[in-house]
Amino acid sequence: MDEQKKQELYTQIDDLIEIYDLHNPISLDKKFNLENVKNTFLEMCDYIIQNKEECFALKTWMDEHAFWSSPASTRFHGNFESGLCVHSLVVTIQALRFAKAIVENFEKSPMASKFEMTAEDIFVAGLTHDFCKAGTYNIEFRNIKDIMGNWIKKPYYKTREDSRNLGHGNESVLLLLESMPSFIKRRNVLEAISRHMGFSDITDTEMMNYSNFLQNPLVLLIQLADQSAAAWWDC
Repeated sequence: MDEQKKQELYTQIDDLIEIYDLHNPISLDKKFNLENVKNTFLEMCDYIIQNKEECFALKTWMDEHAFWSSPASTRFHGNFESGLCVHSLVVTIQALRFAKAIVENFEKSPMASKFEMTAEDIFVAGLTHDFCKAGTYNIEFRNIKDIMGNWIKKPYYKTREDSRNLGHGNESVLLLLESMPSFIKRRNVLEAISRHMGFSDITDTEMMNYSNFLQNPLVLLIQLADQSAAAWWDC
C-alpha cells in the first residue's frame, strides 16, 4: 500500500471513529438507545459507502429483515432484543480501532504486496458479518418458578424451525450480496465475513486450506474484533 492510500485509509478510519464517539451509542455497562445505535450506523454508511445505490439498498435490507430488532444469539453474547445491531456496531468499531496496528504490522511482512484494505472494506465486513442472524429467531415461552414459587412464563429466543442456512459466515456473504452485488469482486471482504468465526465454523474440507485465508489481514481483523466484542463487551 502506497503512502497516499494509507493516509486516506487512516483518515477515513479516524472519521468513522469520530462519528461513533460523537453519538456515543453504547455505554460501558451495555446500555444503549436503539435509535442512537441506528443513527450511528446510518451516518457511517452514508459517509463511507461509495456506491450510493447500494448504500440505499443495504439500509433498506436492514429495515426489512429485522436487523434492528433481532438478538445476536439465543444464549450467548447479545441474546437480547436488538442485540444483533448492538453486537455488529461493537464489532465494527473494534475493527476500526484495531485496524491501524494490523495494517502497520502487515506492511512489514512478506505478504504485504498481496493484500490491501480500505476503510469501506473494514466497515462493511464488520456491519454485515452476522447478517445471517437477522430474523432468524422466534420468541417462545417456558414455564419457570419465580422467587415466590409461583409458575410464570418466561420468554426466550429459539432458532426458527424453518430456518435455512448455508453456514454462519457463508450465509452472511450471500445476504450482503443481495443489497451490494458489487462486492462479489471484493474477495478480501467476502473472505473476512465467511471466515470470521475462525476454526469453529468450517468443515473438514475447508480446514485443508484454512491457513490460506489467514494471509488476508482483514480476516484476522474481523476475527479479533468479533472475539473481543463478545469477550470484553459481552455483546
